[in-house]
Amino acid sequence: MNRTTIFISHATPEDNDFTIWLASRLQLLGFNVWIDKNCLLGGEKFWEEIDHTIRNGSIKFLLVYSKNIFQRTELGEIIPGKLKDGIYKEYSFAETIGKQQKGLVDFITLMNIDGADYNMFIGADRLIQIPFYKNWADGFEQLIKKLEKDSIPQSEEKKDIAFGNWYENELIVKNGIIKRKELYYSNWWQINQLPESFYIYQFQTEKQSKLIYLKDNAFPISKISNCLSSFDNSIDLHIEDEEGIVELKPTAKFEISIKDVLLGFEKEKFPTQKDAENHLKVLLKRIFHLLMKNRKMFWCEMSNKKLAYYHTPASLVSLRVKFKYPFKSEKVKPKTKNLLGTYQHSNYWHYAVSAKPILTPLVGYSLKNHLTFSDNGFKSWEDKDKIHSHRRSKAKLSRYFNEDWRDFLCAFINSLSNSEGKIEIPLNNSFILSMSSWTEMFWADFGFLEPCDKERQGLMNDYYEEIESEASDKTEVIEEIDENSIE
Repeated sequence: MNRTTIFISHATPEDNDFTIWLASRLQLLGFNVWIDKNCLLGGEKFWEEIDHTIRNGSIKFLLVYSKNIFQRTELGEIIPGKLKDGIYKEYSFAETIGKQQKGLVDFITLMNIDGADYNMFIGADRLIQIPFYKNWADGFEQLIKKLEKDSIPQSEEKKDIAFGNWYENELIVKNGIIKRKELYYSNWWQINQLPESFYIYQFQTEKQSKLIYLKDNAFPISKISNCLSSFDNSIDLHIEDEEGIVELKPTAKFEISIKDVLLGFEKEKFPTQKDAENHLKVLLKRIFHLLMKNRKMFWCEMSNKKLAYYHTPASLVSLRVKFKYPFKSEKVKPKTKNLLGTYQHSNYWHYAVSAKPILTPLVGYSLKNHLTFSDNGFKSWEDKDKIHSHRRSKAKLSRYFNEDWRDFLCAFINSLSNSEGKIEIPLNNSFILSMSSWTEMFWADFGFLEPCDKERQGLMNDYYEEIESEASDKTEVIEEIDENSIE
């Protein structure tokens, strides 16, 4: 029999999201992929089909290797060496077929997605293991090289057909796209109004601009190389050195119209259109940082060097943030959401947010959800691999769906309000930036009936941090990173 199928075995529902992600990308490359779609839809396993596929059609058996494939004690502790029943049946049968069919090279391959020890069951340490736990993209690249090396067949005709048809006709339809008026919340936090212009101060040296930047300035100032940007037309240029108070005068000062930046302008010399965009984005980034700092947030640096901001017990009056969605009846009670809590008895989890300044389709911030962890409720763990592993574990155990992440984000933004219920920061002597308590919302004539069965994981959640450029690749962005503490 002609063997062409890549069989993917995984823990359901815990590893559904990774399995769907992997299967879809293999299918896009023309590989013939088999996954247990019935379990993804909440149905029963058809063991005859599984037996037939592994016995007669599989050329590779990929096991999604994670802590989720093992049985647990009543206290939730993993039992090493004791695979879940379904995983054990599929793996042991694949092991038998791999031994019988001598022509199958490295028939069983493990894809380690959460950093589980390499010898969690007998024989695991003798199998090919591909690490996905640091970055899915890197693991996928290594897997493709292995499949190509082992001459696993690909078909141009099957690209993006079988899996795509199943996804559209089975998974999406059965999870309920319905006709109804529905309000959607985006992750765009819009800046409704800015001053008409901002200013770029160009100094002779980078050292001079840094001396001004590191001062306790009255209004937000950002820095790129030897230039400072601000909405303040007259920043304080005085510093104190060994000779006393001295003034560091810029070699040039440029007034940039916000309208010109958004509509575009032509200029060959500095500052060009791209220069102006970069300086405005970095200035907006600095404003976001100061909004978080003024609210006494802590922050941690993620693997892509971006900062994620989170609450501590000192920055919240109550660990449960109360808020009420717009367009709700007055009779509807406000919602509450924890933005941090205890984790594994002695540790803490924290909901965190990172922000990317955007100028289109609106001026504001693109916000992204994160989870981080600490020992004492304050300073985040420094081991990024450890954080990443626990982030996925926490999200899976808590069964977070889209609605949960939306509540997190809305509660977080509402928590930024001052005693007067406003989110504000002065940009210059005559302008105070006022931010909304909500992200941008859109009405649609259709809705999606999300699965509310908490026994299975939301399929398409992805907690990986995308590497996003904060400025032009040709622009050196130098910003002060305050220490991870608030005094």
